Amino acid sequence: MRVALTIDTEQRSRPAAAGNALRQLDVLRREGVRVTSFVQGRWAGAHPELAGRIGADGHLVGNHTYHHAPLSLMTDEGIRHTVSRAEEAIVSRTGGVAARPWFRCPYGDGEHDERVLGVLTDLGYRNVGWDVDPFDWRPDRTTDEVVAAVVAGCREHGDDARVLLHSWPDATLAALPLIIEDLRAAGARFVTIDELP
Repeated sequence: MRVALTIDTEQRSRPAAAGNALRQLDVLRREGVRVTSFVQGRWAGAHPELAGRIGADGHLVGNHTYHHAPLSLMTDEGIRHTVSRAEEAIVSRTGGVAARPWFRCPYGDGEHDERVLGVLTDLGYRNVGWDVDPFDWRPDRTTDEVVAAVVAGCREHGDDARVLLHSWPDATLAALPLIIEDLRAAGARFVTIDELP
């Protein structure tokens, strides 16, 4: 069973423990797992050392816009602007790692909108959704709930499951090594999005 862990790496206004993104990278390095990191341009600008570490550690990088706003509410020009500005920030902060063609719509908004997808295609991107969402972004989610939702979701989906996680929640940081352990015990092999059909 192949599993692609994806992490939306973004600025959040909600309180979160400082350094969770760094600690996640430490866990992934220790476990020898590469993920697909959808990086928000504003976050890359605010955390250039961490963005550089994502690239240096060999994680696949995707574009997650500059401001993390719903794309269906933007004009075509607005979409082009936020995607292009994010691309510039990501490439310059990750040591030249190109995010193209991987893209994730903020909130999943626009992933079924032909207009939004057309603009992304014109920019050389393709949207990557997810199959398993443990709702780790909810402040009331516990570590155990996140682990259980990911493991059960991957088993239910089967091969090539794409898991949505986030870089900032405390529960996600605590859950990450347990997710890796439990999925490995279930026979999972971790891949990045570019390895999936």
